[in-house]
Amino acid sequence: MKLDILAIGVHPDDVELSCSGTLLHHIAMGKKIGLLDLTRGELGTRGSAAIRDKEAAAAAKLMGALVRDNLKMADGFFEYSKTNVLKVVKIIRRYQPEIVLANAIDDRHPDHGRAAKLTADACFLSGLLKIKTTDKRKQQKHWRPKAVYHYVQDYHLQPDFVVDISPYIEKKMELIMAYGSQFYNPKSKEPASPISSKAFLDSIKGKNAVFGRSLQVAYGEGFNCARPVGVTNLFDLI
Repeated sequence: MKLDILAIGVHPDDVELSCSGTLLHHIAMGKKIGLLDLTRGELGTRGSAAIRDKEAAAAAKLMGALVRDNLKMADGFFEYSKTNVLKVVKIIRRYQPEIVLANAIDDRHPDHGRAAKLTADACFLSGLLKIKTTDKRKQQKHWRPKAVYHYVQDYHLQPDFVVDISPYIEKKMELIMAYGSQFYNPKSKEPASPISSKAFLDSIKGKNAVFGRSLQVAYGEGFNCARPVGVTNLFDLI
């Protein structure tokens, strides 16, 4: 299956929190979307890997993503290594996405920046003919996405561009709440965490409102890119 966009997150829920409005917008445009989690988020204060597996599957279905894979790297301790880079290369070659969305270039959680570099490097290396990978015992063809964009996460990074997600903000919040073990639940008896309060959910909408203001729309999602963004005409920019 060839995808238009592959959204990669090191933890289940990274994608939902940071770029799901953008994905919903492109699904509405008829684009084929897939998701990849690098870890199962097993070090999270609340829930468990098994619970998060189920939540991630439910969120993908609710979003309308065509596939969701998990590479089961070690949460918190995965390494930037040849083995792990090639795992991502294999997924990129399997789905041949035109665009890859990846973790924030720099962020509060050390996994995020490390995953951003691993993903970006895998996208480049995936295009090298002499790197050999196999999928279902068949040699894969080399493939390099046309672009890699990094979504903004906890740190208030200045975005290089913003996507209007105003029509999708409530569905985005619904996708986030598919992770019931992680986010605000006044009936939960699990330990509190930095993301388990109602204030955290409010901050997500608030950040999207700030991004949206730059476009004079209600809500937006911000992205960074390593190279200049090209357009075919000035009217693509608003």
